Amino acid sequence: MAAAAPSARPRRRSRLRWLLNLLLLLAIALAAAAGVYAWRALPQTDGRIALPGLAAPVTLTRDRDGIPTIEAASPRDAMWALGWAHAQDRLWQLETHRRIAAGRLAEAFGPNAVGTDKFLRALGVRRAAEAQWRAASPAAREALEAYAAGINAYLAHGLRARPPEFLLLGLHPEPWTPVDSLGWAIMMAWDLSGNWGSELLRMRLAQTMPVERINELLPPYPGEAPLVTRDYTPLYRQSAGELQTLRQALQAAPESGIEGLGSNNWVLAGSRTTTGRPLLANDPHLKLSAPALWYFARLQAPGLKVAGATLPGLPVVVLGQNADIAWGFTNTAPDSQDIYLERIRPEDDGQYQTPEGWAPFKVYRETIKVRGAADVTLSVRETRHGPVISDAGGAATRGLTGPATRPTLALALRWTALDADSGTIDAGLAFNRARSVEEFVQASAGYVAPMQNMVVADAAGRIAMVSAGRVPVRGPDHDLKGQVPAPGWEARYDWVGFVPAGETPRKHDPARGWIATANQRIHAPDYPHYLTSEWAAPYRQQRIEQLLEERPKHDLDNLRRIQSDVLSLAALKLLPVIRQARSDAPQAAAAQALLAGFDGRMDPESAAPLILWAWTRQLTRRIFADELGPLFEQSNRPWREALEGVLERQDGWWCDDKTTPAVETCAQQNDAAFDDALRELRELQGDDVGAWRWGRAHQARSEHRPFSQVGPLARLFELRVPSGGDTFTINAARVTLKADPRTGERYLNEHGPSLRALYDLADPARSRFIQSTGQSGFFFSPHYRDFVARWQRVEDVPVWGGPPVARLELVPAGDGAAR
Repeated sequence: MAAAAPSARPRRRSRLRWLLNLLLLLAIALAAAAGVYAWRALPQTDGRIALPGLAAPVTLTRDRDGIPTIEAASPRDAMWALGWAHAQDRLWQLETHRRIAAGRLAEAFGPNAVGTDKFLRALGVRRAAEAQWRAASPAAREALEAYAAGINAYLAHGLRARPPEFLLLGLHPEPWTPVDSLGWAIMMAWDLSGNWGSELLRMRLAQTMPVERINELLPPYPGEAPLVTRDYTPLYRQSAGELQTLRQALQAAPESGIEGLGSNNWVLAGSRTTTGRPLLANDPHLKLSAPALWYFARLQAPGLKVAGATLPGLPVVVLGQNADIAWGFTNTAPDSQDIYLERIRPEDDGQYQTPEGWAPFKVYRETIKVRGAADVTLSVRETRHGPVISDAGGAATRGLTGPATRPTLALALRWTALDADSGTIDAGLAFNRARSVEEFVQASAGYVAPMQNMVVADAAGRIAMVSAGRVPVRGPDHDLKGQVPAPGWEARYDWVGFVPAGETPRKHDPARGWIATANQRIHAPDYPHYLTSEWAAPYRQQRIEQLLEERPKHDLDNLRRIQSDVLSLAALKLLPVIRQARSDAPQAAAAQALLAGFDGRMDPESAAPLILWAWTRQLTRRIFADELGPLFEQSNRPWREALEGVLERQDGWWCDDKTTPAVETCAQQNDAAFDDALRELRELQGDDVGAWRWGRAHQARSEHRPFSQVGPLARLFELRVPSGGDTFTINAARVTLKADPRTGERYLNEHGPSLRALYDLADPARSRFIQSTGQSGFFFSPHYRDFVARWQRVEDVPVWGGPPVARLELVPAGDGAAR
């Protein structure tokens, strides 16, 4: 082949240089455009902006962590400015909160979200929020309206570029309303309520198991006997097929329930502190998200000086400290939900049976807009008990003709959080301004849902705990005790009232000088009212008590060390069992050597916690999967208390694998689970036991909605960090046994201390807090992730702030101000 002409080579090199220069220019242009977009999208934090709606000037100063201090001439303007700040930093989070509560996810995310929207429409969160708005007090109305006005002022006058989620999904933010706030408050209660799921689980188990076995699978609190109920299995077996269909209609319900979850709080009187004044600690355990659920802020106005954790969507500091008191919450998790079986009239499916006869359903027509698909219409119904949640699968009568296929039952939900007379916003406003423990406890009487164990301390030295919230009373002839769905046509299963607010559990200034709660049973056995039978296992509470009693007096550093504690008393309970396990695997001896020296501390750099949890998962599967069938993989429950009971009793019925002709013993299952675990860990982290690490598998994952579900975007929006601890440590890090549906990972930590706070009543300047990600909702902001490493190390930042690094003044329009 002839060589190219000499003059052709320079031309080719010239074209190549031209192409490279063009690509370089394009890259520079794209980088510049991205930089301009990022600059415009990030909030304006300096300068002066004139805005309609303010009564007087407001200043927002921010410290180096991006936490705003809002100084206003009135509490109304302070709440207005809080709405502005939430919109500046968390606009996409506000959008998701609004869409969840309204059942409007599908119009943003497409057909995959239709099932969730159907459930939320059937549950009627938006309808309940509208009823609560109609019944709201003047004080709540003023706060919610001011807060909404601040958000909307930002949309109209402060938004320079939509956050990236809006751009990628082609969405535009809508004006905020007070009903949006009330809807999100209901959804927060949903996240902390879950006994409806336990009722449905028992109903499903009753179709194949006797009550005695169900009580072993869902055991009572340690030291207590199961609640005495009637034998409810015949109630569900006679309609098993139809109940299965109704239950399946609820599969798209948003996750709720407290299984394996929890929170910690404790408060020390001055007699137990080095300062002579109270100290208070709180770390609520919730689902980890990016950005974090919490947003820190400080509000100052005449009669109001409060700092702490706010929730984007609500106009109050939920957890925090003011000039006189500090407070913190854990979940009480009372039995505040009941499922009712509603009998449909055979000849008229528009009616259902009541104790007085047949009554018409209330019917609502819902239209769900779906991105990229046709609208979905849905008829949802309501009975005297509440919404018919089984209508989430479509109207119960849709597409059915003739008496042979006509449904005879529906499932309705009675839940305190859906009541119209919710005083939760009023209580939050009062907490922010309370000047003493007494005022705080008085304000808690109006709090409805979710019920919380509230610890509080004041500058005068008082400490207290009150479990605040609405708890139903069931009559003496209620022989199902709220454990399973009850026949709605029988009056004996109706609630007969509520526990009086002044009679919920409480403590004031105990002689031992401290109060602590960790979702354990918080009342004595002789307490006259029934709250729940499903308290969390007491391991965290027992460990907190151990550490509080280790020394006569504590300071904030000691409390921080307690919050960082990763010794698992639950691990110590199972260690003797796994140490007896034998395997022929080449890693068995090395693994047992590590377990022999393991002290129960769930260190992320250790292999022993990983071995223990892998064995626990495999043993749980071997003992329960044959009896539970598909339910074992479908359920999020870890079945831990049931496992401990089986091992303590050496219960051969559970240990025997019903799918094999042989009769397996618990010892044989122990060995087999150990062998399974070693095989799993070889595949997961290699052959060298010494190189295995708990933190490599047990990642704290802060999930982003929705881009954690989009592979290429997950790395940008999702936050991860290795974590120690486990479900039962004070520094809680829930262990997920189920495989993640997207990545296949097990042992992820997706629920943990969403917030840690330490409050000093002697010197508030020493009060500290941290949340799990950062203040910003913009993934390209340094404040999107700048708390993550400190949160992992159990470090914190000042509640009341450091020197300001930015100052923004918001002034009423017409003051001659410029942007």
